[in-house]
Amino acid sequence: MVLLRFAPSPTGALHLGGLKTALFNHLYARKLGGKWILRIEDTDTTRYVPGSVESIREALAWAGLDYDHGPVKGGPHQPYFQSERLDLYRTYAKKLTDASHAYRCFCSPDKLATTREKLARTGSNATYDKSCLNLTDEEVARRVKAGEKHVIRMNDGAAPARKTPDDIVFGPLKDAHASLPTDPVLLKSDLFPTYHLASVVDDHEMGITHVVRGEEWLPSLPLHLDLYASLGITPPRFAHLPLLLNPDGSKMSKRNGDVDVMEFMRRGWEPVAVLNWLALAGWGVKHDHSDGSSSSAKTAPNSTTVMTMQEMIQEFDLSALTHRRTILDPLKLEYLNKNHLMETWSQPRGLNALANRVIGSVEEAFPNSEYTTVDHIKRVILALQSRITNILDIAKLAPYFFVEPDYGSQEAESMIKSIPQVDIGMYFWLIWGNILVKILTNVVPRLELVESWTEDELATVLHDAAHDLGVGQKIFMTVLRHALSGMKTGPGVAEIMDALGKERSVVRLRGREIVS
Repeated sequence: MVLLRFAPSPTGALHLGGLKTALFNHLYARKLGGKWILRIEDTDTTRYVPGSVESIREALAWAGLDYDHGPVKGGPHQPYFQSERLDLYRTYAKKLTDASHAYRCFCSPDKLATTREKLARTGSNATYDKSCLNLTDEEVARRVKAGEKHVIRMNDGAAPARKTPDDIVFGPLKDAHASLPTDPVLLKSDLFPTYHLASVVDDHEMGITHVVRGEEWLPSLPLHLDLYASLGITPPRFAHLPLLLNPDGSKMSKRNGDVDVMEFMRRGWEPVAVLNWLALAGWGVKHDHSDGSSSSAKTAPNSTTVMTMQEMIQEFDLSALTHRRTILDPLKLEYLNKNHLMETWSQPRGLNALANRVIGSVEEAFPNSEYTTVDHIKRVILALQSRITNILDIAKLAPYFFVEPDYGSQEAESMIKSIPQVDIGMYFWLIWGNILVKILTNVVPRLELVESWTEDELATVLHDAAHDLGVGQKIFMTVLRHALSGMKTGPGVAEIMDALGKERSVVRLRGREIVS
């Protein structure tokens, strides 16, 4: 059974980089017919943020990334919190010390700092002098019995010879032992493991076959492979994902609220659009290998291909990801979101689902409006569909659908100023006063006679009225748009009237006629 895992630390809200890692675990597992686990790596108690686990689960649920085993769900490898698996890590640490692949170190923090300074002054790349490696068994036993604080370190000089397997994304990797600290700590003095020991033990114990994680863990891969070799167990296959960057090229950080997944939910983005955006970032490139051969994704999508989750699963190819860090372009999210919205409201129940989802935001924006029902919101969505990038746009783009237009706004007044105030010919000036009144006085009676209040029927009535009056379309529509919305841009006049309904449309037109 192919089994992957997404293993975040509960140090804050899930961010876009974490969501991308979860997504790629989901896509790869489903592509290979396997499953994936949510595992909480909470062994660093100093960085734990209360509520993080619930926030991570909520973000995954919003995105539709349904893990197979993990917190709340349970599964055959529980518990799924590392803080509840401490005895297991201590057992493996003992295996390593018994085999001389690890040893106890009693050096104090002050001594370690002094040692690092001395080594640095000599030009050494080492970070520890291995002094505790030479302690006799009797000395170690005595100090442990005396209750001296200590850690367990990897004995990097005793690691068995091994090969470095190819990374699924990066291909052949160079040996990077030189970047590791000397004899890295595996078990801390508080008896909690470091990430290195815990992740290796859990991946083995849980039967993980593929580890898909961020590029930041590439420098630690040699240590993890040494641990697998020292324990005599087979490592999983590794795939390291290039990091995501902000539009300015800076590294994404949890400290930046803009990358918080829940913020994307609050801002009304479609979850499938966010996933589509993340999936396509750096996907679909060709790699040249050292043997002269090359690989590429078959029918690789470009960075704005609109894809459903099922299409992402079918087309996904880890070996066709860029090796470079990828900038997330917000404009591409807008494009993808708009297209996913259009697909949603074209489905039988999609429009109703969108209206129900946004009703709370509309009610909050217009608390005194009686036009915040699901049925009315559906009509507004259809009227604005070519202009909506985000479903929350409906409250910003066209407030006049929910409340009366603000005719005193600068925009509404500028529309009036653009309309000629005196008609050609004294006869019309005496009878009509100005073009605005002339148009409204002529159109309102026609609209009152309309029985089939549909966009097509209204368009016909308006066209005939403009023709009969001999008024140019630009002036004619500006007058009606001013009366109906008080805004220069928006849906066509017939679309606005169709969404407003007959009564509200006629009342607004007649009201401006009287005021004028």
